[in-house]
Formats: sequence, structure tokens, C-alpha cells
Amino acid sequence: MKDSELPKLTSEHIRAARALLQWDQKTLAEKSNVSVATIKRLEPKPGPLKANKVTIAALKHALESAGIEFIPENGGGPGVRMARRSIS
Repeated sequence: MKDSELPKLTSEHIRAARALLQWDQKTLAEKSNVSVATIKRLEPKPGPLKANKVTIAALKHALESAGIEFIPENGGGPGVRMARRSIS
């Protein structure tokens, strides 16, 4: 999938992903090396995250590493889900 097809990371993505993982803000902060204060500032504002690229990349990487898959808009809007794990 091309980067242009990927949804921009939004506060809704972050909250939904945390819910799926059963992570609190502190856990996301620890996993992403982004401060709890920054996460608390970003999450309440609806829409695309307004943060520097390094911060957004760190959040996205932490969530993806934990098994989150970001879903592009396909008629129902962008979202998140747990990625399929391959069975060995």
C-alpha cells in the first residue's frame, strides 16, 4: 500500500488502538518514548495529529509493533484493527 493510501494518524486512531491493546496512556508513552504529557495533549483534539513527524512515527511504530494495523478508508472511514498473526 502506498503512503498516500494510508490514513493520517488521528487522535481517534490512537484512542482506539490503545483500547484494543488495553493500554493506558502511560504504557503508550513507555512503548513509544513519547511523553505522557504529549499524548494527553494530542488525544482530545479530533482529527489528524498535530505533532512533529518524529512523534507521530514513534506512536505509529509502537502501536504497529504491538499488533495494530491501520485501515485506510474503504467506504466506512479509516480505522484500526488487530493485525492477523501468521500461524507457524
